Amino acid sequence: MKKIGLSFITIMSAMHFAVAADSQPFLIYAPSRADRAVLTLTFTPGSKENSTNAELRLVETRDLGFSARTITQHPTKPILYISGGAAGERNLAIQYLDEKTNETSRGVMGNFARDYSYLSVDKSKQYLLGCNYKDGIIDVYRLNEGGVPETEPITTLNEGRKAAHCVLTAPDNRHFYIPYVKENNALYQYSFDAKSGNVKALDPKNVNPPEDTGPRHLAYHPKLPFLYFSEEQGLGVSVYSRDLETGKLTFSSRARAADDDAPTEGVSASDIVITPGAKFLYTGIRGHKHEFDFIAGYSIQKDGSLDPLGMTATNKIPWGLAVSPDGHHLVVTSFGGGEIIVFRVNEDGSLKKVASLPVSEKISDVETRAMP
Repeated sequence: MKKIGLSFITIMSAMHFAVAADSQPFLIYAPSRADRAVLTLTFTPGSKENSTNAELRLVETRDLGFSARTITQHPTKPILYISGGAAGERNLAIQYLDEKTNETSRGVMGNFARDYSYLSVDKSKQYLLGCNYKDGIIDVYRLNEGGVPETEPITTLNEGRKAAHCVLTAPDNRHFYIPYVKENNALYQYSFDAKSGNVKALDPKNVNPPEDTGPRHLAYHPKLPFLYFSEEQGLGVSVYSRDLETGKLTFSSRARAADDDAPTEGVSASDIVITPGAKFLYTGIRGHKHEFDFIAGYSIQKDGSLDPLGMTATNKIPWGLAVSPDGHHLVVTSFGGGEIIVFRVNEDGSLKKVASLPVSEKISDVETRAMP
């Protein structure tokens, strides 16, 4: 991969914040397909007495030269991985951040084996995993000591099933699960060897999710052996238990925040996130052909089950979700409305919109990072 220098952009050098006692300012990173760039924003919470005094600012739009689609960050290194692109385009960008100032210091541009709609780093911090939606292919790349992936994957999964949507290793890093949406409705399960990067299908390979759920993105409970999948077709959340020895999944239950009179076509769920401490869970519901755009909220019970909290209206096509590092705010991208929106997470799990900023349409992923 060819290394290129990127211009220095001061994200935050010297600012003073009037911050609520329990909330902290944070950074937001969002790749834009429309602008072919990655956007950097800062969010400053309002006062405890008036959370609507919050400030959301765009501080950088960096050209990438390709239609960036997905983003993830290294768990410990100040590195962002960005992918996307169309045929013939570059499809990889790595952004390095100065750990003290969060200035852009240098970058790597190049090409993966293919473009990805989902990226993640495994728990050993030695591998970058990519999920290609169009062909349903999963790739595993080894990371060097600096956090840069090798140019070719060391493991590739091609099950001949399209519309794979997510790849994320389990908390113990011994397994991962691949959900397939739409008519491909499936959920494949694998063991993962962090020493070699090798992957092996479990028996059975397909968990056979309930019909018409379309498992899309997933979140792991940080303490209990449960997984939660947003249902692209069902507009709810599927809950699965995980055998900690074998890694095999068992369908447990479904929870749905939308009413029974919700549209049955032209709507779909999107991202899924859990707040720190696993108190609340949120998913996006996109009204592609209807005015039906919401964030669905759930309270996570002590046994891992979900209690719907209802839905909060948002701008058109809520796609990417991210919880702030301190867990007090939820960031939402409006794919069709061209906005970044920030909600305050109240003590009861309800959401209050505290800031929004018109930026760019076609933003489908977002990451947050604590201020240095």
